[in-house]
Amino acid sequence: MNSTATGAKGDDNASTPKEKKCNKKALALLSGGLDSTLAIRVMQEQDVEIHALNFVTPFCNCTTKSSGCKNEAARVAKELNVPIKVMGKGKDYLEVVRNPKYGYGKHINPCVDCRIFMHKIAKDYMKEIGATFIITGEVLGQRPMSQRRDTMNIIDRESGLKGLILRPLSARLFDPTIPEIEGVVDREKLLDISGRSRKPQIKMADDFKIKGYNCPAGGCLLADEGFARRLRDIFDNSDEIIMPDVTMLRVGRHFRMNPTAKLLVGRDEAENEKLALHTGERYTLLKSHGVPGPTGLLVGDVSDANIDTAAKILARYFKKGIEKKQVEVTHNGESRILDINEVFDDKEINSMII
Repeated sequence: MNSTATGAKGDDNASTPKEKKCNKKALALLSGGLDSTLAIRVMQEQDVEIHALNFVTPFCNCTTKSSGCKNEAARVAKELNVPIKVMGKGKDYLEVVRNPKYGYGKHINPCVDCRIFMHKIAKDYMKEIGATFIITGEVLGQRPMSQRRDTMNIIDRESGLKGLILRPLSARLFDPTIPEIEGVVDREKLLDISGRSRKPQIKMADDFKIKGYNCPAGGCLLADEGFARRLRDIFDNSDEIIMPDVTMLRVGRHFRMNPTAKLLVGRDEAENEKLALHTGERYTLLKSHGVPGPTGLLVGDVSDANIDTAAKILARYFKKGIEKKQVEVTHNGESRILDINEVFDDKEINSMII
C-alpha cells in the first residue's frame, strides 16, 4: 500500500510541467540601425511582443543635420509599432570608457565593456516591463572586438543574462538560448548570418520593405581616430570628466594649450553659435571684435597667460588682410577687448592642435 502511494506521488511529480523561464515578451536593444531593426522584424514574424530600449550617447556617428541616433530609433519604433524607452548614458558610462575592464579596440572604443554596461541596464528594465529575454541585432563576426564568439560569451556572463540574449540574425550559429529551448521562439525560423558583408541584411530589408535606414553598418565615434585623440586628451588632463566637455568634442578645432586649459575654435557660423552657448566659471568666450571672424571657447584655467595664448590662436583664424586684430574676451559676464599684435605661426599652431 505504501509502495503504491509512493509510486502515485512520483507519477504526479513527473507529469507536472516545469515552469518556463520565458514568455512571448522580449526587450529589443534598438539603435535605429538596420541590424537591430531586422532583429525586431524577425521576432515579430513569430508573434513575439517587443518593447524597445535605445541608449543615447554623445559618441553616435549616425547624426545628420535633421536627425540623430535617438530620433532614428524613435522613427523605427514607430514604424514597427513597438513602444520605446530612451535612456542616456551618463557619467557612469564615461568612467567605463575611461577605465574599461576588457580594454579598447583600435582606438578608444571599449566595445565589450560598453555592451556589458548596456545589457546590465537592459536586464533591470526587462524585469520592470515583464519581458523575459533580450534580443539584439548583433551579427557573429561583424565587429572585430565585441561580436566574436568568445567576447559574446563574456558579455552574456558578465551581464548576468547567459541564455537570455537572443541574436536572431546569427542565432543558428550559437547554442540555443532559453527561449529557443522552451519553444517560445522557433529556432528554425532564425538566421545564420555571419561576417562583415551587408548583403544578407540589405536583401532582408528589401524583403521586409524596410526603407530609409541610416547607418546600415552602425557607427561609433570612439572608433574614429580623430575623435579618440580628443577624448584621450581629456582623460590625460582631467581628473573629473563632465558631459558638456565630451559633447563639445565634435565641435570646432581643438588646441591643448597646457594641462589646465584648452581652446575650441569654431569653423563656421553654426559651430560659433554652439560655442557661444557655454557659460559659467569654467568657460571663457572669445570673439573677433569689429570684424567678422571665429568664436573661441577657453575651457579651464583663466589666467592672463592662458587668455593671451587663446587670443593669439583665435586671431590666427581671422580673414587675411585684417590689420587691426582685436579679440573680445568674456568671462562671468564681464568683457574686455584685447589688441593682438602677433599671432602664432603654423609650427606653433600645429604643436597645440589636438
